[in-house]
Amino acid sequence: MKDPYDILGVSRSASADDIRKAYRKSAKQSHPDLNPGDKDAESRFKEASAAYDLLSDSEKRRRFDAGEIDAQGAERQREHYYRDFAGGANADPRYYTASGFADFGDADDVLAELFARAGRRRRGGDLHFRLRVNFLDAVNGGKERVTLPDGRTVDITIPPGAEEGQVLRLSGQGEAAPQQGEAGDALIELSVAAHPLFERRGHDIVLELPITLTEAVAGAKVKTPTIHGAVMLAVPKNSSSGAVLRLRGKGVRRSDGSFGDQLVKLKLVLPPTPDAELEAFANSWSGRADYQPRKDWP
Repeated sequence: MKDPYDILGVSRSASADDIRKAYRKSAKQSHPDLNPGDKDAESRFKEASAAYDLLSDSEKRRRFDAGEIDAQGAERQREHYYRDFAGGANADPRYYTASGFADFGDADDVLAELFARAGRRRRGGDLHFRLRVNFLDAVNGGKERVTLPDGRTVDITIPPGAEEGQVLRLSGQGEAAPQQGEAGDALIELSVAAHPLFERRGHDIVLELPITLTEAVAGAKVKTPTIHGAVMLAVPKNSSSGAVLRLRGKGVRRSDGSFGDQLVKLKLVLPPTPDAELEAFANSWSGRADYQPRKDWP
């Protein structure tokens, strides 16, 4: 495997944030879902993911930089240790006892067992992903399928009311552990796409609703979209542009099972081209003498 720093295009002094940004950039360019059938892109994605797995783990990065493990996380050939100097014809007398290593035999067995147990217990590393979901799946809940670096696909359940930056944890879907250790987790950070009609404010949904002059003056029932489906909204008579109506319980689900509201802001919209009849009426309408919409202006 190539040097992980070279794969991600960062220096050995790069910060954890620099490494994360470099990985995200590389993953976006080479992800298999964005390059179907491109084996080179798939290979680059796997290389980048493996490099990030090593460098994002501070302990693995330290050991790699120290030459203790290679780019694949495997142990390098060991150096000489105490035992190498304590026996044989060239034994160093500083390390030598009359019993050689007989007095350490039991201790070695115990230590070997302890290290073996520690290896089995050591947990695999976590894998980090960023997933873009559509607005309605975030507020109402949904499912998404993602492809992990090793080619596995997993289905993710998006809980109702999910927010931008929320992290979902998939237990046991991360990096495999050495020997019999527990696998790490996959951490999925959500990015919520904007919606052409709805805006979220906490647990409330805001919608701007265009209405005609007739609907504003005479009142009407207007079909109005919500995140749960369309409803008929009663627009009161003599409604001004900018007035806000509330649809209770039509917002985002809270953790206690209740729902926020939908706030509907009315927007008076005239015909796209001049209407002679409407213009004639406006010119002939005297209005109320006390009607001055800008009377409080300075």
